[in-house]
Amino acid sequence: MDEPALDEDGLIARVFAPLATAAGADALGDDAATFLAGSEDIVVTSDALAAGVHFFADDPPEAIAAKALRVNLSDLAAKGAEPFAYLLALALGEGWSASWAERFAASLRSDHARYGVTLLGGDTLRASPGGGTTIAITALGRVPHGRIVRRRSARPGEIITVTGTIGDAALGLLCRLGTDGAPFGLDAENVAALREAYLWPDPPVEAWRAVQRHAMAAMDVSDGLVGDLRKLCRTAAIGARIEADSVPLSPAVRAAVENHPAAFDKALTGGDDYQILATLRPSKVEAYMAELAELGLSATVIGEIVETPGLSIRRRGVPIDITDGRFQHF
Repeated sequence: MDEPALDEDGLIARVFAPLATAAGADALGDDAATFLAGSEDIVVTSDALAAGVHFFADDPPEAIAAKALRVNLSDLAAKGAEPFAYLLALALGEGWSASWAERFAASLRSDHARYGVTLLGGDTLRASPGGGTTIAITALGRVPHGRIVRRRSARPGEIITVTGTIGDAALGLLCRLGTDGAPFGLDAENVAALREAYLWPDPPVEAWRAVQRHAMAAMDVSDGLVGDLRKLCRTAAIGARIEADSVPLSPAVRAAVENHPAAFDKALTGGDDYQILATLRPSKVEAYMAELAELGLSATVIGEIVETPGLSIRRRGVPIDITDGRFQHF
């Protein structure tokens, strides 16, 4: 009899979580782990990107490098951690060149200056014959001892917020895949904006301090707003209620939804946003918003945490179902 297939969450929970016995690993229930170093905790997170899965092999090496680093720094920011360093493991696929590697490294160097991080070490190797390039980054941040912002800390009565806008990268990927480049009837300017969002993620890394000071729970939106909010609910054993029309959308995404309403589901579930989903006590919302505004960032209230488990999505006060369009690793 065949074993039932496991999705990513099931694989982690069944196979790998039993190995994560240290308290700082949080039973693999979050995007980062901690260990004590003097008076502060070091926060550790790791994400891997593979050609043909997370990026196109012919994407510019500058964009591939930026995405690989930034998706990890996004996880740190959502934990309230100040990033400072990373390790890089790079398996180079067929067709790589010294020029490709130099452009890849130059992009990392540019982000060093932007985010205040440095490379500590890692490994380089050739991918298996016929295999594509794979990049694994382990990023390190720091927080005062015990101040990491976990998913499981969300409590009923808290306000749900999300930074930036949602759905640009998901629709940008569809534009990249579309035969005519514009599957939503968009003009060239909007198509270019969505493609740029997919190619060059711009997470609010600078928000780490505001998250640490004000958020009760947080995570970055990497696998889609709806899917990630459901993860937070499961981990914290609570529920959430959101108003879909309150979710912040860019002009390009709004235009896509106006032309093709089905694009709305994809925007809310498609992933690659790398924005920060945070829950806050009502008394903290104003200060959180103000601190983000000082950094040139924004956040929007989209709902609240409730006691009843699960996620309730309403639009103009009416319950709706959202078709999950998020990427699945398995």
